[in-house]
Amino acid sequence: MDAQGRGRADNIDPADQWVLNPNTGEYELRLTPSAPQSSVPGPRRSDSRESDRAPRERTATPGRQQSRAPGRETGRAPGREVPPQRRRRAEPEPPAGRRGRRPVKKKSKAKKAVMWTGGTMAFVLIATGAAAYAYLKHLEGNVTTTDVGSAGKQGFSKNEAFNILIIGTDKRTGKGNEGYGDNGSVGHADTNVLLHVSKDRTNATALSIPRDLIVDIPDCPTKQEDGSEKVVPGTDGVRFNTSLGQDGRDPGCTMRTVETLTGVPVDHFMMADFNAVKTLTSAVGGVDVCLDHAVNDSKSHLNLPAGESKIEGEQALAFVRTRHAWGNQGDLDRIKVQQQFLASLMRKMASSDTLTSPTKLVSLAEAATKALTVDTGIGKVSTLKDVALELKKVPTKNISFMTVPVLDNPAETVKATVVVNKSTAPAIFDAIKNDVSFTEVKKKQKAQKDAQAARLKGTKSDASEVRVRILNGGAVSGSAQETLQWLQTDEGVLKSENAGNAPAELAKTTLEYAPDQAPQARRLAAIMGLSGSAMKPGESVTNSQGLPTMTLTLGKDFKGAGVSLTAPTKAPEVDKSTADKVKCAS
Repeated sequence: MDAQGRGRADNIDPADQWVLNPNTGEYELRLTPSAPQSSVPGPRRSDSRESDRAPRERTATPGRQQSRAPGRETGRAPGREVPPQRRRRAEPEPPAGRRGRRPVKKKSKAKKAVMWTGGTMAFVLIATGAAAYAYLKHLEGNVTTTDVGSAGKQGFSKNEAFNILIIGTDKRTGKGNEGYGDNGSVGHADTNVLLHVSKDRTNATALSIPRDLIVDIPDCPTKQEDGSEKVVPGTDGVRFNTSLGQDGRDPGCTMRTVETLTGVPVDHFMMADFNAVKTLTSAVGGVDVCLDHAVNDSKSHLNLPAGESKIEGEQALAFVRTRHAWGNQGDLDRIKVQQQFLASLMRKMASSDTLTSPTKLVSLAEAATKALTVDTGIGKVSTLKDVALELKKVPTKNISFMTVPVLDNPAETVKATVVVNKSTAPAIFDAIKNDVSFTEVKKKQKAQKDAQAARLKGTKSDASEVRVRILNGGAVSGSAQETLQWLQTDEGVLKSENAGNAPAELAKTTLEYAPDQAPQARRLAAIMGLSGSAMKPGESVTNSQGLPTMTLTLGKDFKGAGVSLTAPTKAPEVDKSTADKVKCAS
């Protein structure tokens, strides 16, 4: 409540204002007619600039809401009663008044969203009615944002696959964290998870990146406090964790490093420090973990018996920080334990014990928003809610945890760092980049995939009859000219030309053609290794000679002239776990 809220409302617990609507099965934040209303206005009807804003609820104008008939609720349909909210001070219920003459339509599913992730994987579960607008703005004030510029996307799309980099730093903030992390650390990328959520929301992949992995960090433009931009020079052959904090690098540098390493574009980031683990686990009433053996670690202060335990606060932080208690006492074994912890936290977030508790939901909303630092593209609570709703669609059994395949660094006598295993890692990176699931999922769009595959079947024109213009839509500079020379010199596609840059960048390469050009399209697809999904039946355009021609647009997935663009259809076999399974730390 803002500074103008007075009287009895000061004695109302925020959690007590969440009321179960039996008609929708959802909790809603409501104020009774007798309660003072917030002076913060709801979203204006005429403002349509922000596409990620939560759907508006019907609101009462100031002054009218308190003067309406006792017991009459805006948003209540005729014949439906909503239980009154709990108050700390018992009050008699007002007599029932007239029912509204006009039924109010049931609102959309945007009424609620689940805030579930571990460390930074935690979002908001909150109703988005007009009465909750002030509270939404309060939560938005909790979130810290960083402008990473071109390293990420400026907005969030509900209809696309998305990749979020989860970063846990070793920066010491908050009371009681003096015993963890590096003394005086600027906040390095200590725990890193690339979360990929599939376009059809049937599956997700959480790929852990070891902090001691040797990588090349690219040049990184960073925004300064005065609004200027500074480019931090890149460095080759260094630990991954130095992609953040070192030499003034921001999370955008870590995002760029991940894309350089994996080839997977990173859309957004979420970051938290040690304190987040403590506050989030306490907000949900603890997280269940399992141990193969008892642990009493003097370094992390973790003290747990064998078997199942519920941990929160300091013990939760000790659990994810310790490495001397597991396996060979290295970072790779600690990563496996952290994955088990995240899976358990996801299950707890999605459990009825959490979702039906207004007190836990409010505590979780406060803890999560205070714990998070995110990029400006998802910096609004309404956008975080949208992200959460999309994440909630993924079944936990289809959320796969795995780690980048690595080998001991051959350049070291005393093994302290690791390098990418180039024989196995590329297949994992390609599967993620091409939105391929690591679990068996029921395909919702089988008919569409069959139709795409059918585009490759049929007669093919001779290469000399293929007429195509080539555009660069996100590939490396010079790719269109390189492809033109290759097609003409090596493949005999002489009726081709370089048409320059495309009007917009594309993630994937496409070939657009008219129906009567299908045989030409199939020949060019065979030459370039294009998949059926890259084939886009449409219209032809005229080339520089005024003749009808196909359009080949090279996307960000283009790897070079002569390199096949056929995407994998099946993920490789990897050592993984899924979020629905309980595993004991060993």
